[in-house]
Amino acid sequence: MDLSTIKNPDFLKFMTIHEMEELSAEIREFLISNISKTGGHLASNLGVVELTIALHYVFSTPSDKVFFDVGHQCYTHKILTGRADQFPKLRQYKGLSGFQKRCESEHDVWEAGHSSTSLSAALGMAVARDLNNETYQVVPVIGDGALSSGMALEALNEIGSERKNMVIVFNDNKMSISRNVGALTSGFSRLRSSKTYTKIKANMKKNLRTNSFGASVYNGLKAFKDTVRDAVIDGGVFEEFNIDYIGPVDGHNLHDLIQVLRAAAQHDGPIVVHVITQKGRGYIPCEADREGLWHGVGPFDVKTGKPLVSIPEGWKSWSGMIADELCDMAETNQDIIAITPAMVTGSCLNRFFARYPKRSFDCGIAEEHATTFAAGLAISGKRPFLEIYSSFLQRAYDQINHDICRMDLPVVIGIDHAGLVGDDGETHHGVFDPGILRPIPNLIIAQPADAQDARDILACAFAQNHPFAIRFPKGKIKTSDLCEARPVEIGSWTLFNDKEENRVCILTYGDLVEPVCEKVRVNDLPVTVVNCRFLKPLDTSLIERLAGEGKKLIVYESDMKAGGLSSAILEYANDEKITLNLRRFGIGDEYIGQGSINQLRKEIHIDLSAVINEALKES
Repeated sequence: MDLSTIKNPDFLKFMTIHEMEELSAEIREFLISNISKTGGHLASNLGVVELTIALHYVFSTPSDKVFFDVGHQCYTHKILTGRADQFPKLRQYKGLSGFQKRCESEHDVWEAGHSSTSLSAALGMAVARDLNNETYQVVPVIGDGALSSGMALEALNEIGSERKNMVIVFNDNKMSISRNVGALTSGFSRLRSSKTYTKIKANMKKNLRTNSFGASVYNGLKAFKDTVRDAVIDGGVFEEFNIDYIGPVDGHNLHDLIQVLRAAAQHDGPIVVHVITQKGRGYIPCEADREGLWHGVGPFDVKTGKPLVSIPEGWKSWSGMIADELCDMAETNQDIIAITPAMVTGSCLNRFFARYPKRSFDCGIAEEHATTFAAGLAISGKRPFLEIYSSFLQRAYDQINHDICRMDLPVVIGIDHAGLVGDDGETHHGVFDPGILRPIPNLIIAQPADAQDARDILACAFAQNHPFAIRFPKGKIKTSDLCEARPVEIGSWTLFNDKEENRVCILTYGDLVEPVCEKVRVNDLPVTVVNCRFLKPLDTSLIERLAGEGKKLIVYESDMKAGGLSSAILEYANDEKITLNLRRFGIGDEYIGQGSINQLRKEIHIDLSAVINEALKES
């Protein structure tokens, strides 16, 4: 069928199983074709096509609240709710979001770009529903990786206590982005295999009629019990939380899915429906992926699976460059340990993990635990490197403050994807961490301008004995012609084109430094450029010198102005009674949407042209 003609999911209720199977194949072809052009989350969406169709067949959105944890697996949901024609602009400027978005559709009842929020939100919806004497269904879909998060476990604990009606769909594909880790994962494996089909077939009626959700579920199941591979009655970890359980069921068998979901919808109290799916189903390169390489992709050739854009010779991703430097440093420093909360591939730490398996720890989707785990290592004489995306670091604020910085422990925190990240939009921009971290005592914060700067700063971080955060952006960096690591003084800034006659000085940091310097050099502009590589501590002697020279200062930052570099400079100037002629370029009091980084900077007037035009006004 023409997917662009779909307006809402109601048409599904008039389709046969065979017709829905054909629709599943069409949706997979559509997803592969479109994502190969725009990029996006491919493997996770290919795995939930039948599940999403079954959910919309059994439940009626938007009155029933069906939503996905994280939200990056909602593409089939978007197609079924009338947005197929918007996929050519998926994750592009002013286009279709890669996540659920309430402003896009009434069928999107929750928004999330981070893991493990769905169960807490679902309980809130269920409590509100009952207080309002309403009867709609609440149906969160959560993956096995997300269930390892403390927040999800906290929610399960309360759900089991409140006993509100909800259908929790447990999407089990043995992976989050890459393979799952931890004891819960082993528990889920036991659930998958704890009772064989033959034993269940012989005892299903007896067991179900003594189970807490009673004979009504048996009646819903017996029409298809001969086709259920593993209908598990013992709910394992879920029943420890006082939550009923049914499954596992084949997540690609529409007949079985529909029957189980119908039975669950009639259940009194919370129930987990355990669904086994195959991440990447329907596209061989995705199906074979065990490292998470096909979780989120850029444009690619469908026939070969090869990306259409590659990193040129002599360049690396920022994450890859940092990881390689860390590997080399760990060769001579046996105390260096790498830690990540479920981002081994995304942070390029797979290289470290392969080289030093005994010094590598993937903590799962558990940023808080990973941070305090790093503190425990540091207090015991080790030198942990904790790498977390900036947008996920927010979850570990208390642990950074209370467990690392308060005890002044030498943990090196790699803040990946710092600054605007582009297509993932407002939930993923790494623009808040400077303002969050800068007030914390004992913490040093730096951001290198280039590969040599990164090498020098990383060496500096491991040569000192205080908490040290190193920010680096998404994107690539030139890594050819590097020198050995050079000593860098903590808090020191460097100048480019520093001439006495220059009346304007641009203070910036990170990946903004090189383009500003290049613009000044090529156009022979009378502008001094300062690489403010340390956001904390500041180079106060240089600030005082520039102020004394009466120069116009332009602070150019790609993060929130509140709490950022310009705020820090103004605070220092105010406390020391220094008069500054200062103009700020940064992100104001707003969330920034999706689009290319250049598009976003231009939209909010922090593009390079705007900064240079301001500099030339008084030069």
